[in-house]
Amino acid sequence: MKRRNVYIGMALIAIVTAAVFTLLFNNNTKAVDTGLLKVLDPNGAPSHSQSLTGDFSKPMDKPMDIAVSSSFTYVTDTNNKRVLTFDAGGNLLYSFGEDGNGEGQFKFPYGISIDEKGRVFVADLYNGKISIYDEKGKFIEYFAPEANKDGKISAPAALRIIDKKVYVTDIKANKAYVFDMTGKLLLEAGKPGVNDGEFNSPNGITADEEGNIYVVDTGNQRVQIFDKQGKFVKIINGSNDGKGESVFVNPRGIGIDSTGKMYVVSNLTHMVYGFDKDGKKIFQMGGMGEQNGQFYLPNGLFIDSKDNVYITDTLNLRVQVFN
Repeated sequence: MKRRNVYIGMALIAIVTAAVFTLLFNNNTKAVDTGLLKVLDPNGAPSHSQSLTGDFSKPMDKPMDIAVSSSFTYVTDTNNKRVLTFDAGGNLLYSFGEDGNGEGQFKFPYGISIDEKGRVFVADLYNGKISIYDEKGKFIEYFAPEANKDGKISAPAALRIIDKKVYVTDIKANKAYVFDMTGKLLLEAGKPGVNDGEFNSPNGITADEEGNIYVVDTGNQRVQIFDKQGKFVKIINGSNDGKGESVFVNPRGIGIDSTGKMYVVSNLTHMVYGFDKDGKKIFQMGGMGEQNGQFYLPNGLFIDSKDNVYITDTLNLRVQVFN
């Protein structure tokens, strides 16, 4: 309760902000009453399936990101300096990691992803490193140590492994990186700023089947798309051309399903938005609350091979699953 009280002022501001957005930019859209916010008719949004909460004796504390394989689900339990491991049924199996700066230790575990061998990659924002573990949580090695040494990775945040490439955002450097599986740098994009191709504290990152790169430019309240060579393509923020008022307030996690539909988390309005392949907003879901389908500062988002959508509901101390 103390943690929630700290954020109550911010949450109230977020409610007002979200309501204003709805009134200003969605006047002609059918609305449904969640009891807390007026939100768009879901129009194809997924439905709540289950929630992962972990060990009641030591609850999740600020779960930030999630990754799912055919056998396991991994969650960065950030304030507890650990990673939680669940089976395919959502049962907690074990955790790994502890507070510290050494091998197998974390200061702020954030982004997490799984490679085709089942190895777990964890980005530690404060330690400035990406660690690799086996599926049971045994430390193997650091990823791309030369890149870290050369200052290419300073504050890794979001992390995704797609088609044998490692995609990473760096909040401090205001860059997005793409590495091969050996740690060789293939591409980098971005620099501090507000113009096209520039970032302000980038968080979520993903890629589509054509290799286009999607970066959540958090401080600039938008998603930027780059082609596979790193050339800027366009901006998505909920407006018609990407240049108008953004629907996002502190956007974070992002994912693309098998149909090309893109999901983006808007952290401070406790919402998740859906977009079609052309970047047109097609639904929004959520609203501040503790009920199924509501959020309290959501952050990470992952879409599995069956198009199930996993969202870390940070201040509600859980992960919600939708299908």
